[in-house]
Amino acid sequence: MTILVIEDERLLSDSLRELLAQHGFATEAAYDGPSGLEYALTGVYDLIVLDVMLPGFDGFELARRLRARRVGTPILMLTARSGLDDRVEGLDAGADYYLAKPFEARELLACVNAILRRQGAQVDELRFGDAALDLASAELVCADKRVRLSAREFELARCLFSAGGRLVSKETLLVKVWGWESKAVENNVEVYAGFLRRKLAAIGSLVKIKAQRSLGYHLEDGT
Repeated sequence: MTILVIEDERLLSDSLRELLAQHGFATEAAYDGPSGLEYALTGVYDLIVLDVMLPGFDGFELARRLRARRVGTPILMLTARSGLDDRVEGLDAGADYYLAKPFEARELLACVNAILRRQGAQVDELRFGDAALDLASAELVCADKRVRLSAREFELARCLFSAGGRLVSKETLLVKVWGWESKAVENNVEVYAGFLRRKLAAIGSLVKIKAQRSLGYHLEDGT
């Protein structure tokens, strides 16, 4: 599971990332509205921890822009503004939960785990074009044809299908699929993208995996 922390206070951001890492989560950080939006639009994160007060534009606006672009990544919104109107605005903007500062570490972790459990119960496949990724069986599906994916293929497909056609950088894929401590390189991404292309073709899907040189990959709907 990978969590994006969007928080402009560097010390708090570092503390949140350390806490989450201690409990088995990979994390990435952004420190303002525009860069947070850019990261979040990749769609590769399992959860976004989002502060309200951000430079550039605030968390409310960031959440609204994500939902307008149909990015369904769950959002845990953090803020010192705990009034009813602020909580309502956060939820209306698209947040899944609203946690007021200051909060205890146990409370944050409980919220994170509750949101992820709920998300896992509600989402059993990711669709793009004529293909679907079955999250329970780790299979690619097109009409009545199915093909099993290896663990690496599955994680790569999950990143790309979650992005919904948006570009996902090679750096993000390396972290998401191989992990922070891995010695995998960009060629590993290219190899596994090739494996996925062949399996999409094997089930008769018209979905294509397109590479943008030196940038990353995205899905293209060929239907």
